[in-house]
Amino acid sequence: MARLTKYSKPFGLRSAISRTRQSSACAVALVLLCGLCTGQTQTASEYSIKAAYLYNFAKSAEWPENNLPSGAPLVIGVVGGDEEFVDTLIKTVAGRTVGTHPIVAKRADSVEDLDLCQLVFFRASTGHKRVQAAISALLAANILLVGEDNEFLRQGGMINLILQNGTVRFEINRVSLDRAGLKLSPALLALANSGGSSSDSRAQGRADPTGEEPRRLRVSSPPEYPEIAQKINLKGTVQVEATIRKDGTVKDVRIIGGHPVLAEALVKAVMGWRYEPAPKDSTLIVKFTFGQ
Repeated sequence: MARLTKYSKPFGLRSAISRTRQSSACAVALVLLCGLCTGQTQTASEYSIKAAYLYNFAKSAEWPENNLPSGAPLVIGVVGGDEEFVDTLIKTVAGRTVGTHPIVAKRADSVEDLDLCQLVFFRASTGHKRVQAAISALLAANILLVGEDNEFLRQGGMINLILQNGTVRFEINRVSLDRAGLKLSPALLALANSGGSSSDSRAQGRADPTGEEPRRLRVSSPPEYPEIAQKINLKGTVQVEATIRKDGTVKDVRIIGGHPVLAEALVKAVMGWRYEPAPKDSTLIVKFTFGQ
């Protein structure tokens, strides 16, 4: 991992990385605030939802093993913006871990701060020039770069938060991810810039896309309402597509739409369901609304 060249001014980044990064470097989370117009006040609930996204990005990402040693903290760094969001993020990840890694969130305004991170979030107020300088320096550093600007992915960023139909969603630049040697979970990739809404208040199996009648569910349990979602009053409908084997066990589950924190809870539940046997594999659509 390359280390950033020091500079005398806070966050004054040079365009190249001159030193090899030590394997004990911490993971940095790039805090994404998106979907709000410049100058518009952001509410506490908006901060909480975006902080939850960042936590989920950190939980779903995979860094090279030598870049995040066992037990090392996974650091989420925030560049720019106000202290209220940083405080919200700190509270959101307090006491949480990803595997053996405790999650730490902090402001990252200097080269030294960024050099210790693996997930970095650029607030919109950071400015295009400063963001571009940082991206140019960090692309080869195995750091997950997250932003909230329409130009962010075109600048080489990896994940960008956007406001779509009044809902915060995200889009992904897979080329930049591959270049940095980073991986995201298939569930998170499937959710990128996807939607999904329904008035259903319980888990349901719908007819599969082939037009065949849905198979009867024999064993099921409702998904667990994630603690972090309850904490920030996150509600909504999630929709997944489940592939069922001939013996009735679930082969795999693909996320179609919904918030990633809620979607992962539904995927985990559906993987344990059992359906009646059938002559061949089949596909079912399952919906569940959390918070009703």
